[in-house]
Amino acid sequence: MTTLPHTHLQLTTVDAEDRLRIEIEGDLDYGTADFLLETVTTQLAARPGLNHLHLHCAGLGTADSMGLSSLLMICRRTSAVGVRLHLDDRPASLDRVLDITGTFEYLTGASSSAATEPSKIDEG
Repeated sequence: MTTLPHTHLQLTTVDAEDRLRIEIEGDLDYGTADFLLETVTTQLAARPGLNHLHLHCAGLGTADSMGLSSLLMICRRTSAVGVRLHLDDRPASLDRVLDITGTFEYLTGASSSAATEPSKIDEG
């Protein structure tokens, strides 16, 4: 497990053979979005056998437009290398942002009506 501190964002990585989990604590905004994107990009490059990337969002505070932009870029980058992105334990505030912006289904693979249901972490 590796913990990477940032002023307003802390990322903890937990890796297994074919999957990686990054626990997000703090705000995903203009000042921190690049930090998450760089961390994910580095992990994708270092782990060619990766099949699943789990972003654990239970500790996520706010997510602004730059935070959303970084999630969209992460989705593009994981798709490009054949890694499935999971946004686990999303807070209701993130689901609302995704629903309002029309990115819910794209980023989660679920219909926006699922935004009213709590998200669950996929350990399997």
